[in-house]
Amino acid sequence: MEATRRDALGLAGAAAMAAIAARAGPAAAAPEIGSPVKTLFWTATITPCDKSLAFDPGALRDVLAWYRHNGADGVVVLGTTGEFPSFSLAERKRIAETALKDKLGLNVIVGPGTSNLPETIELARHAADHGADGLLVIPPFYYTKLETEPLTRYYSMLFDQVRIPINLYHIPGLSQIPISIELLRNLSHYPNLAGIKDSTGDPAGYAEFVRNFAALNMRTGTGNNLGYALDHGMGAILAEGNVFTRLCADVFTAYRDGKDYHAAIARMRGAEKMMREAGAGVDYYGPMKYAVSLEMGGPQTYQRPPNADVTDAQKAAIRETLAKIKDMA
Repeated sequence: MEATRRDALGLAGAAAMAAIAARAGPAAAAPEIGSPVKTLFWTATITPCDKSLAFDPGALRDVLAWYRHNGADGVVVLGTTGEFPSFSLAERKRIAETALKDKLGLNVIVGPGTSNLPETIELARHAADHGADGLLVIPPFYYTKLETEPLTRYYSMLFDQVRIPINLYHIPGLSQIPISIELLRNLSHYPNLAGIKDSTGDPAGYAEFVRNFAALNMRTGTGNNLGYALDHGMGAILAEGNVFTRLCADVFTAYRDGKDYHAAIARMRGAEKMMREAGAGVDYYGPMKYAVSLEMGGPQTYQRPPNADVTDAQKAAIRETLAKIKDMA
């Protein structure tokens, strides 16, 4: 099963092993990987902190077990939802180690991205050395006027030194640096180019990625493109997988069973709408962590500054809406 998931992330057996042995960056063309092993559901996991705002490794282990119990195929650790810029280099290593020590059968992708290449490579190597199944690498934010050529060089230097599957993170609303078709073409000779996470929510842009790179896993990072992703044999990395884990997993179960997964998507989006209309704020870190803690029946976990705490009004809205969703199940 693990080998199949590695294939899903773009590690192509003999081609990748040859590249590793040669320790060379450029290799053969990107591998062809079949749709059935790409259509996995990753939760973009939160990073729980205790009341003193210290990372809570026990809480993270419990959260990952909760996702697995509720049907997630994998997790992305230290992505945007994991508040990666809010943790030190040493903390990020500890968070990754905690998630990777016992993966619980989950496919674990780690986000090593920083705004500088040395630390990005250091975190990427650390994740690889501790058994990560792949990486999700944001562009070097802050330098926001990068053209394709220097950005290609930046990523190439990472690919030249790290051999596990690498996904590029397309979230220009935060990074201010888009992942372009041209950039992906420039990197396509690396056998461990696995795909992307597209968090723009732009249907036309996402469809263009899928059309141009059908052999890779062009994962959607937003629920509105989930139907298109599955229609074309692609996976998803979803922040809504934290609060709505089971509803997200039900979509993929329906897909694999040959059932109407668009109906399952509608149920998932309906629950999200209920939360949104209630003013619960679960798209944000404090309310999201409170909701997950409530669902798990465990102690509340907290977000790092500068992100805001959950309010009493949000707590009430979350409790009420979760009860309604549960009654509908």
